Amino acid sequence: MQRRKFVGRGLTALAGASVTPALAGSLVQSVTPATPLHKKSLKFGMIKEDISLVEKFKLVKSLGFDGVELDYPNTLDENEILEAKEEAGIEIPGTVNSLHWKKPISAASAAVRTECTDSMIEALHKTKLYGGTTVLLVPGVVSDEVSYEEAWDRSVTQIHRMLPAAQETGIRIAFENVWNNFLISPLEAARYVDQFNSNMVGWYFDVGNVVRYGWPHHWITALGHRIIKVDIKDYSRTKQKEEGIWEGFKVKLGDGDADWPKVNQALAAVGYSGWGSAEVAGGDRIRMEEISQRMDRLYSL
Repeated sequence: MQRRKFVGRGLTALAGASVTPALAGSLVQSVTPATPLHKKSLKFGMIKEDISLVEKFKLVKSLGFDGVELDYPNTLDENEILEAKEEAGIEIPGTVNSLHWKKPISAASAAVRTECTDSMIEALHKTKLYGGTTVLLVPGVVSDEVSYEEAWDRSVTQIHRMLPAAQETGIRIAFENVWNNFLISPLEAARYVDQFNSNMVGWYFDVGNVVRYGWPHHWITALGHRIIKVDIKDYSRTKQKEEGIWEGFKVKLGDGDADWPKVNQALAAVGYSGWGSAEVAGGDRIRMEEISQRMDRLYSL
């Protein structure tokens, strides 16, 4: 697998070795994130320690993360979330809709579409309560049963139903590029956002998800100001070719083909400044320490 020069000897050595808490903590402290990416979050499901909610929040805060993104709907107690957030001093920058894959807004069933839309409307209100700014949404799924045109028309109708709640709460709907066979070109993705003529919709750009069939910095240039959040993920084309499509994701941050210096340059050029959220395989505190330090390294390139 071709390695990026920017990974460096330290990270290359780290990839094959365990990291002690003291060493990992010192590495987190030693790298100062720079713009355009300068805030770090991760998905709540990545935290694999068997501890209480507040302890989980405190843990990731101590490892250098500024925030945690929650799924919604979720089974967590609302008061416990708010108390843990306050006690840990951590942010909840946004939520991720947890129905959009199994019950997409492009589904043939009107009842399924409505269920997902209603969950999004509720998520917008809950995200405001949590103090976040976005709800991530997969805007549709094309399949053998659902055509491209159907996915477009159905999803647009449902998003128009969500917009009043977005306006009311001030929480933005952020579409993510995923392997859903829909909106697979950055120019088309930009057009999709623009048709709503609303600043309450935008793009949650996933860096790793486009490497299979494109170059992240090209997508960033095309999406421009529409990008409101960034998911931090990598992908290896070598693993894809040699081991299979999904195996491409089994690479540590900075060891794939995302070309992070160009990603940072492109984000800076379009004026992006803010959150990057890790969306990779999680684990215990040692694993999360490594993710945190790798994010810092990528941010500084």
